[in-house]
Amino acid sequence: MTEVLSQDEIDQLLTAISTGDTEPEEAQQVTERKNIRIWDFRRPDKFSKEQIRTVSFMHETFARLTTTSLSAQLRSLVNVHVASVDQLTYEEFIRSIPSPTALAVINMDPLKGSAILEIDPAVTFSIIDRLFGGTGEGSKINRELSEIERSVMESIIVRILGNMREAWSQVIDLRPRLGQIETNPQFAQIVPPTEMVVLVTLETKVEDVEGMMNFCIPYLTIEPIISKLSAQYYYSSIRRGTTTENLNILRERLAGINVAMVAEVGGIQLTMRDILSIKKGDVIRLSNTSLNDPMVLKIGNRPKFDCRPGAVGNKIAVQVTRKIEDVDQTDFEELAVEGDEE
Repeated sequence: MTEVLSQDEIDQLLTAISTGDTEPEEAQQVTERKNIRIWDFRRPDKFSKEQIRTVSFMHETFARLTTTSLSAQLRSLVNVHVASVDQLTYEEFIRSIPSPTALAVINMDPLKGSAILEIDPAVTFSIIDRLFGGTGEGSKINRELSEIERSVMESIIVRILGNMREAWSQVIDLRPRLGQIETNPQFAQIVPPTEMVVLVTLETKVEDVEGMMNFCIPYLTIEPIISKLSAQYYYSSIRRGTTTENLNILRERLAGINVAMVAEVGGIQLTMRDILSIKKGDVIRLSNTSLNDPMVLKIGNRPKFDCRPGAVGNKIAVQVTRKIEDVDQTDFEELAVEGDEE
């Protein structure tokens, strides 16, 4: 890095060298202690490298979720990934996007202010064509969206915002809402032109059509949580994980899962020759089981309860009598090994 000395410092060094008070080596050390940092007052950097990196991590999750949801909705191969995360002025962002385009103004509740989600026209019309029953092939369309097309894109953007909420959940309980869709970037002045923004650029591919999806967040909007945009906070919040809200969500999701439950009377091991020779009227004696022994109620493949058979109305039923103590999985493996040795 080139060091710059003031005129007074230069005069002092020349005087000291000429009088013999100092050596040239000492003068070199003085210049090495000098540290000049370049600062552009017209475009000050407000996001640190660590904060930019954390924003990138968050939106990599957003890209994965969006890839899955759009692929399912369009029934087509969709790929979304983070291309870059940069900070620039809002004016530079507006000048970099085409016109007309699909430009959604997003309310970032509970944060104050708005953000911008811009989708490249090639991707927009490819999505619309797929939803209207077409092949989704890209075409050089350069026009504003019709009312029907605007309504279709609203539903797509609302689904994308659901992915954004989940991606931001480790930092804040974000509730993004679609405000309006503009086609002319000049009509979307959410902050002054000189205000700094963080721009997340996502490369988006729908079948063979490629384009960009840009998410622009002003510094004024993200400022209240800027201290949380650190790798330490982000990963510690992931490790915490077991909040009451997360547990309730897990319970709701588990409540709808079907699990097989089997009441087992008893069991026996037979050779394939014996099984093939079984015929009507044969009696198979179950090992280690008597008429007074309880039946075993299995959930999945795990024995969980003792029970006894009965009936409720016209239905066959079992009554749970005792909970079987949980057995560690390694015990099952040891028993299986011993059985093989025998």
